[in-house]
Amino acid sequence: MKLGCIGDDFTGSSDLANTLAKGGMRVVQYTGVPAASAEPDVEAGVIALKSRSIAPMDAVRQSLEALDWLKAQGCTQIFFKYCSTFDSTPEGNIGPVADALAEALDAHQVIVCPAFPGTGRSIYQGHLFVNDTLLNESGMQNHPLTPMTDADIRRWLSPQTKFTVGHVAAASVFAGASRISEALAREHAAGHRLVVVDAIRDEDLVEIGRAAKDLPLITGGSGVALGLPANFGCEASLASWSGQPGKAIVLSGSCSIATRAQVARHKVQNPAREISADAVIENGLEPAEIADWLITSDGLPLAYSSADPKDVKAVQEKYGREKASSALEIFFANVARLSVERGATRVITAGGETSGAVVEGLALDRLEIGPEIDPGVPALRARPDLVVALKSGNFGTEDFFEKADTLLAGDA
Repeated sequence: MKLGCIGDDFTGSSDLANTLAKGGMRVVQYTGVPAASAEPDVEAGVIALKSRSIAPMDAVRQSLEALDWLKAQGCTQIFFKYCSTFDSTPEGNIGPVADALAEALDAHQVIVCPAFPGTGRSIYQGHLFVNDTLLNESGMQNHPLTPMTDADIRRWLSPQTKFTVGHVAAASVFAGASRISEALAREHAAGHRLVVVDAIRDEDLVEIGRAAKDLPLITGGSGVALGLPANFGCEASLASWSGQPGKAIVLSGSCSIATRAQVARHKVQNPAREISADAVIENGLEPAEIADWLITSDGLPLAYSSADPKDVKAVQEKYGREKASSALEIFFANVARLSVERGATRVITAGGETSGAVVEGLALDRLEIGPEIDPGVPALRARPDLVVALKSGNFGTEDFFEKADTLLAGDA
């Protein structure tokens, strides 16, 4: 194994695996730290953790365990992958995990770059934009778990890390890999260990990747991985794919603007059933009831808890944030498990926490990367009789659910 990757959630990890696979690497995504060694032909291993919203101490412990396994596989470079909207809080764990990995690898000049222009995420003057809007005005300020209220990644990261945070500005990035390397060296000389790097185009990410060739640790969104496969002598290729016939279901727990638009469009022509926290926590709604409904419904049925931010806030105030989110995650995990036991062969999920819960509920320990459905979202084969799509809440076009099922079924 050449490149070792640690992702802080399941959708983001599949996003990263997709980027590397398109670059020509033989990639396998693992759920948690594997018990056995990797297959000899795996060039990039992506360990998907469910650590984005957990306590920093726990996130650090899990990430260091993943690092130990990846080093044992022979990896010469480590990539720490977090969301392209830098989902965290001032007390979050992106900084602590980056610090721990940097110290374990004796890494300096550690790139921090969540940019992903293909999905509208760019960094300019250290500020993260979603399309033409600052992050804290994009809707992410209403995220139920990690509200983003400041677009300045330098300022947002600083309370999380024990190191000072540097910056490589767009002018250096536009000038190419050698200038980026020079700028990183200057930031290191100035005493900065973590360095936010501007990027507004895919070309910028490729140059950043070239500049990072000999760095032991890189952190960022999947976009900055665009330039990494070439560093290992890989060339872009198309993933082979064989679709899966049978019954498909959709499970959505994301409350992002993008997912709510996808849900609204989908339920116009397909069976849809809303799952409320009240129904699960107080009224005894059973996962088996929803699984039976999904399996017996025509078309591409959708079960969703996606709601407007004000409704989510009301639920959190009523039950507490942890109880409300945990109840829905466990519910969806059980729905997925029971649906597959009843014959579902294609499972489409929306939302990082929901996707993580579903992966754990289905006990999926290894995912093979297929072709891209939308930027950042690949088709995944979980077993010979099961394929899945794990969509980050903010990703995908409004017709994503139908598009995903078409590709998963092999009809594209």
